[in-house]
Amino acid sequence: MASSLKKCSTYEKYEIRTRNPNPRAAALLVIDVQNYFSSMANPILPNLLATIRLCRRASIPVIFTRHCHKSLTDNPVLAEWWNGDIILDGTPDADLMPDLDSVRRPGEDVLLEKNTYSAFQGTGLEEILRKRCVEEVIVTGVMTNLCCETTARDAFVKGFRVFFSTDATATANAELHDATLKNLAYGFAYLVDCERLNQGLFGN
Repeated sequence: MASSLKKCSTYEKYEIRTRNPNPRAAALLVIDVQNYFSSMANPILPNLLATIRLCRRASIPVIFTRHCHKSLTDNPVLAEWWNGDIILDGTPDADLMPDLDSVRRPGEDVLLEKNTYSAFQGTGLEEILRKRCVEEVIVTGVMTNLCCETTARDAFVKGFRVFFSTDATATANAELHDATLKNLAYGFAYLVDCERLNQGLFGN
């Protein structure tokens, strides 16, 4: 998926700002890599796992989110929008993909539950980041144009510097993925990929 996205990508002309994350001030957000989204997430798993390992190596804390609903009515607007096709907590679809087991540290990593697009809404994420003196977030996961983009925009508005992965995020199709990268590069986030992140953090 990463290679096919790159072929049709047109976001580069908006990417006029470059910067490297500061590992002493950053946190990695891994958004909603759950069984429900496995068909989208599978193609980017190698890049996602590589990104997580790079951040581990740089001592950057990793925060996972899980999108789930306690009932069909806990977010009626979202349920209406998706015609009732929501992820109910306690179902296999709501679980994180087992592919993450090799990189997760359950006793150390934060796992937040959310029932809307933004990882900041009703989760305590901002308070967690402030308490850890985090000033920057690196956004990965699914879906690029929904939960990842909304979280990135919220982070920017709240005063966090945002880095957004081009090859460790995924969505329904390349057009939607590319649209997010254009918008974020234009007004919200520095774009990174595994190679840039490696170079930016370690100089190799």
